[in-house]
Amino acid sequence: MAATKKKTAEKSPGTSRTRLASLIKSARDTMRKDAGMNGDLDRLPQLSWLLFLKAFDERVEQEGEALDPDGYRRAIEEPYRWEDWATDRDHSGDELKSFVNEKLIPHLAGLVGDDAEDPRNVISTIFKDVVNRMQSGTLLRELVDIVNQIHFVSTDDIHTMAFVYESILKEMRDAAGDSGEFYTPRPVNRFMVQQSFLELGESILDPASGTGGFLVQAYEELKGQVKTNTQRRRLLADIRGIEKKPLPYLLGSMNLLLHGIDAPQVRRANSLLEMRTSNAADKVDVVLTNPPFGGEEESTVVKAFPDGFRTQETAWLFLYSILDQLKLGGRCAIVLPNGSLFATGENSIGAKIKKKLMKDCNLHTVVRLPQGVFAPYTQIPSNILFFEKTGPTKDVWFYEVPLPDGRRGYTKTKPMRIEEYQPCVDWWGGKEREGREAGEQAWAIPASDIIASGFNLDIANPHVGDELAHRTPEELVDELVKTETEILNQLEELRKGLGVSSSAE
Repeated sequence: MAATKKKTAEKSPGTSRTRLASLIKSARDTMRKDAGMNGDLDRLPQLSWLLFLKAFDERVEQEGEALDPDGYRRAIEEPYRWEDWATDRDHSGDELKSFVNEKLIPHLAGLVGDDAEDPRNVISTIFKDVVNRMQSGTLLRELVDIVNQIHFVSTDDIHTMAFVYESILKEMRDAAGDSGEFYTPRPVNRFMVQQSFLELGESILDPASGTGGFLVQAYEELKGQVKTNTQRRRLLADIRGIEKKPLPYLLGSMNLLLHGIDAPQVRRANSLLEMRTSNAADKVDVVLTNPPFGGEEESTVVKAFPDGFRTQETAWLFLYSILDQLKLGGRCAIVLPNGSLFATGENSIGAKIKKKLMKDCNLHTVVRLPQGVFAPYTQIPSNILFFEKTGPTKDVWFYEVPLPDGRRGYTKTKPMRIEEYQPCVDWWGGKEREGREAGEQAWAIPASDIIASGFNLDIANPHVGDELAHRTPEELVDELVKTETEILNQLEELRKGLGVSSSAE
């Protein structure tokens, strides 16, 4: 049976990027016809859980049987396997809808794994929150038929689907941005992973893993170093995440599966509570994260923190928790907004947490990101803090990544590119940060000065003033006019989007 399936899979036609894009478009067109689908926040999760089951069947189940025909035990058994119901044309209309709603989803949600690496745990966690939102059984049949034409049987197919899925995630981020969900652009992920200098054997955690961007980048960074099966198993166990919300958990699990992680080590939980109740065995070597900021946590979470460090601001709670979650000698790269860096004063919880940070860790680098990196979700200026749990901070280096020449910010159509970080990478000085020099974009501040300021880390580039001093009044006026014109144009576009006529019309 396994050999037959392998042969069938090998004969399945490869799915080119063009073909795949066409199928995804057809799938989304089909879902648009259904009365139960209200925008991409409904359509994309629906497509994702179906893609997950198809990919899991071909990437994990069929490959597992092919490699071990006698010993492999399927995570999903009859009649719930993909080929049992998705490819059966007798399953259609209301019958298919009833089967999916009343049998398939409850069965998958009830799976129980034997150990931490058992994929049944991932499947059950995903499907506890999955709801089939399609009201038409006929349209559901059409959608399943389209998904069934997508294949994951070769490396090329998987890479193609991963590429297309990333574009789906980008659209998902665009849709979710309006509801307050901010996601990390890929260049930021890549830069933070690259400058963390990861090594095989290190445990790596993202406590706000979302759609899995940091975890995917960390795995991609390290998988080329793997030489043995033992190393690969260790790497898969070392890539860890925690995600509170069901939708990002589903999208992230699919993302990790497509990149070769069959049983993602991502827990569905409130990471702040998880980290507060963790023990020594749960501590990690590396944390890579962009925690939610500007939000508020419920009182039960806040009360889990010590007196003097209780706040509803999520960014501070994450930073405090990460300081405890790191092993001695561990390191972290974390995104924080300017407001968090500025918080000062003896009674400020932010200042207290920064004091703990600089006492326990070497905060060696603060990378100041240009305006609009997280557009369109937020225009809040942000920074990346890099620190190591190796003892107190002596000096903090700041590096300001400038906007490209002629740019005032980033947009969905013109986002940041990874190449813009290259000057910072060249300046960095490698893993040991050797040979750093102050310059137009870089400057160092003694820890004693930061302590004297009340732990203010929102320190502007001291070279910007010099640049302005050397510009003529005409240049400054021209720049101001240009900025005001851009603002007026953006306001006019906003007016049109709201359907409001301008006075001239």
